[in-house]
Amino acid sequence: MIGGWGLRTAVLAGIPVDPDAPEARSLLREELAKARYQSAQPTWFDRLSKAILDWFGSLVAPSGGGPAGWVPLIVTIIVAAVLIALFLIFGLPRLNRRSTLADELFGVSDRRTAADLRTAALAAASHRDWTLAGEEMFRAVARGLFERTILIPTPGTTAHTFADRAADAFPSERVRLATSADVFDGLRYLGEDGTEAMFLALAALESDLRAATPVRREDPTPPGAS
Repeated sequence: MIGGWGLRTAVLAGIPVDPDAPEARSLLREELAKARYQSAQPTWFDRLSKAILDWFGSLVAPSGGGPAGWVPLIVTIIVAAVLIALFLIFGLPRLNRRSTLADELFGVSDRRTAADLRTAALAAASHRDWTLAGEEMFRAVARGLFERTILIPTPGTTAHTFADRAADAFPSERVRLATSADVFDGLRYLGEDGTEAMFLALAALESDLRAATPVRREDPTPPGAS
């Protein structure tokens, strides 16, 4: 590291004799911008370390002779240690859980939005792939209700479980929702071939639900939570 006088000598050596004030300031700034001077500046780690040490230094021992005076300091240190340990071990549990749940759609990792799924369904329909088109449109129905927070995504949700829960929010669509779940299971798991009529029925349901107002929304609070 360059010492105070060494730094001043090196800087002055690069400045012409008798420059005027503006020129001298400009030359000084250019010289100090060189790598060898910048490397002498404290890094972010140096500054962070100093801030932490300063904080610990501020936690001075109480002046009183009794043990009660130490309680605030001890509690502060314990709480800080516990919070740091929890963060290192679990990260941000709630955000991580939301991210995991958002990835799952009927047992498959799928991060597409409802709009993405509608587009995929229409693209498959344009190629008359009614099986894929029907599957994607049913997924669009589910993702749309999750995005609107009408339903809360939970791991392991099946098509029929979803249809039952959605029917609580849209009672007038209970029959169509149950039928759509039957169609999805047939296409996805039973090897049935999709038809244009199936796809159009699913597309109509998706469009109607997207424009409808639910009579209720699911409570995101887990059962038994206060």
